[in-house]
Amino acid sequence: MAVLDKQLESKLPGWRYGRDKPPFLYPDLRYGSKLVSKLINYVMRDGKKSLARKIVYGAFDLIQERTGQDPLEVFYKAVRNCMPKLETRSRRVGGAAYQVPFEVPEDRQKTLALRWIVQAARERSERTMVERLAAEIMDAAKGQGRAYEKKLEAHRMAEANRAFAHYRW
Repeated sequence: MAVLDKQLESKLPGWRYGRDKPPFLYPDLRYGSKLVSKLINYVMRDGKKSLARKIVYGAFDLIQERTGQDPLEVFYKAVRNCMPKLETRSRRVGGAAYQVPFEVPEDRQKTLALRWIVQAARERSERTMVERLAAEIMDAAKGQGRAYEKKLEAHRMAEANRAFAHYRW
């Protein structure tokens, strides 16, 4: 687990070369993980952080109960499965806009993975957000679910537009 922790939390979303570093991010209270803290921030709405914590920790408890595995490992596996390696960006060349495939920086990969997991959880039909988030994290860890599909869609788009890769800047 320590290896997963170091690998995923080496470059957290928010900082890229040439920009100011983001404000210091405290690790979460229960697991001591900055990535879980980032997930809490993504789940949070209207500044209600304690409610977001309850949702995330409740989802992790549900994952523990349903799978019998360490919820942190399941979460890391889900994030890793949803991290896109390629994405397309629009590039205008001579009046035409091309979708040019790009490699995704590691910090952006994590940002997109967390964003997609939370968005997919919000769109699910389970009764509570705790159940939705837990189900989406478990699905993503298995290589299923909407967040994982979103990653595959990004890869398909990049592969389909590979012919325009020479327009990279």
